[in-house]
Amino acid sequence: MGNGEMGAGRGVSVALTGSGGAGVMTAGTLLLEAAARAGLYGLMVRTSGPQIRGGEAAALLRVAATEVSGLDDRCDLLIALDWQNVHRFSDEIPLDASSCVISDAAAGEVPEAFARTGASVFDVGFKAITKAIPGSWPNMIALGVAAGAIGIPLAAVELVIDRSLKRGRDRLAASVAAAREGHAAGASAAAAAGIRQVVPAESPPRRWMLSGNEATGFGAVRGGVRFVAAYPITPATEVLEWLASALPDVGGALVQAEDELASINMIIGASFGGAPSLTATAGPGLALMTEALGLAVIAEIPIVVVDVMRGGPSTGIPAKSEQSDLNLALWGLPGDAPRVVLAPNSIADCLATTQWAVHLAETLQTPVIVLSDQFFGQTQAVIDRPPELDYQTERLIPGANEAGYRRYADTPSGVSPMALPGTRGVAYIAESLEHNERGIPSSGAADHHRQLEKRARKIAQGDYSANWADLEGEGSCAVITFGSATGPVREALARLRDQGGSARLISLRVLAPILPEQFAAALAGVQRLIVVEQNHGGQLYRYLRAHYDLPAEVRSHALPGPLPFRPAELLAVFESWSS
Repeated sequence: MGNGEMGAGRGVSVALTGSGGAGVMTAGTLLLEAAARAGLYGLMVRTSGPQIRGGEAAALLRVAATEVSGLDDRCDLLIALDWQNVHRFSDEIPLDASSCVISDAAAGEVPEAFARTGASVFDVGFKAITKAIPGSWPNMIALGVAAGAIGIPLAAVELVIDRSLKRGRDRLAASVAAAREGHAAGASAAAAAGIRQVVPAESPPRRWMLSGNEATGFGAVRGGVRFVAAYPITPATEVLEWLASALPDVGGALVQAEDELASINMIIGASFGGAPSLTATAGPGLALMTEALGLAVIAEIPIVVVDVMRGGPSTGIPAKSEQSDLNLALWGLPGDAPRVVLAPNSIADCLATTQWAVHLAETLQTPVIVLSDQFFGQTQAVIDRPPELDYQTERLIPGANEAGYRRYADTPSGVSPMALPGTRGVAYIAESLEHNERGIPSSGAADHHRQLEKRARKIAQGDYSANWADLEGEGSCAVITFGSATGPVREALARLRDQGGSARLISLRVLAPILPEQFAAALAGVQRLIVVEQNHGGQLYRYLRAHYDLPAEVRSHALPGPLPFRPAELLAVFESWSS
C-alpha cells in the first residue's frame, strides 16, 4: 500500500510539542485549518500538564481524506520545539520504528522515552531559522514542517497564516517565510523517513472546523436558549466563552455567576420567567448543583445542564477526559427525581444533542443533563456542515384567566400547562415542597404519590424516536457504548468487519430514562454483549445490568482516563470476545 493510499484510509497522525508559550496549540490549530482548506478531515486534541495553564503542552492531530472521530493507534510524526517535560506525554504519543521525530539538536537530545521506540530522528534548526528571519516564530516553522511532511500544500498554509494572524505586514511576511522554510524541511524529512502522506482534494469542499464545546454552545442557541449563567471550570469554560459573544446577537444574555450554586439557581429563575436556560460545568460543579436540580425536578422547571466530564474524583485530572460522572448524572439527586440524561457521540453530535436537550427540557418541563467530556469539549475537528434541525419547540402554557387553572394537573402525558409570571388569572406557587395539583404545599400521601407518578410518567413517555441511540451493523454480537468512546469503538468494529467478523454497535444517546422497548428491539438476536466505557467502575455496565434483560454472555471493558481508547486495543478485545 502506497503512502497516498494509507493517507486516504487511516490518515496520518502528528504531535506538536513544546513548553508553555511556545505556541504549539496555535501551530496545531493552523495545521488543522490548512488541512480543511486542502479538502481534508481531521481533529486536534489538546493535552497539557496538571497545571492546566502554562507548562508543557502538546497538540495531537489526525488528518485524513475521510472523517475521523478519534486518535489512531500510533503517531507518525513528532515535532518538538523543545524537550521541557515533554517525556510526560510519552504514553499519549505512541511512537514506533516507523515514526519520525523532528527536533532542534540545539535543544538537546531526544528523551529516552521517545528514543527507545526506534523512531528516526531529523534535525531542523528552529532557533537558527528564527534568528535568520527577523520577526519569525519557531511555531510557524513547525507548522510548515508538519504540513510539508504530511503532504498539505504550502498554499493552504500561507492562506491560513494570512487569514488568522492579526499582525503587521512585516510580522505576517516573517511568519510566511518561516513556514516556507519549514515546509521544505518537512518535505525533505518525509522523503527520507517514508512518512505516509495525505492526498488533498482537487476541489476542496467547504467544511466546518469547531470544538465540541463550541458545537455545544451553537446547539444551545439553535435550540432556543436565551439565558446562560455559569462559573468557569475546566474543561467546560469554552462553552461559556462561545456563548458570551453569541447570545447578544440573538437577544440573549450570559452571566458569570459567583459559583456553581448561584449559576444553576439563576437559570432556574430565568426559566421560570419563560427564557430557555442553560449552564455548563464539569463534575465538581455538577456535584454542587444536585440540590437545585432537585428543585427543578419537583417544580417542573425546564433547564439544561451540560457536564463536560473530566478525570475524577474531586479536582482529579482537570485537563484529561473520563466518563466517570455517569453515576452522578443518573443517581445523584435526593429522593425519587426522574430527569433526562443524554450523551452526544461525536463532536458534530454535541450540536445536535444539545439542541435536542433544549427541546426535551422545554416540552417535558424537566432538567436535562448533557454528558459531554474533555475529549469532545476541547478537541477541534473538521466536519461536514451539520444539518439544520427544527423541532418546533414550544413550552405548554395556559391562556389568561384559564378557569380552574392547575399548574401541576395530573394529565395523561404528565405535562401540564406552565404559566408565565404575570399572566392574569393563572398565578401559582413553584417551590421545593411537595404540592397538590394547584401547587399548594402538601404532605398528604395521595398528593405525593400522584405527583411522583406524574413526574415519572412524563419522562418515561417522552418522544425519543430514533434519536435514543445510533444503531449500526448486524450479527449475534453487540458492543454498547456512549459518548467519546463511540469513535474508537466504531473504528475498531470497522476493522473487525474488514477481517470478516461482524458485530453490532449500539451507541446510547439517551441514558435516562430507561427505554425497554427500544432496547429489546436493538438486542434482538444478540447472544453476546460487551460494554465499553471510560471509567474505572464499569458504571454503564452496572446500570444496564440493573435495568435491562441482557444476553447471558455480557462482558465489561471499562478503563479510566486519562488515555483515550485506541482502535487497535479495542480490536484485540473484540477479536478475542467474538471468536
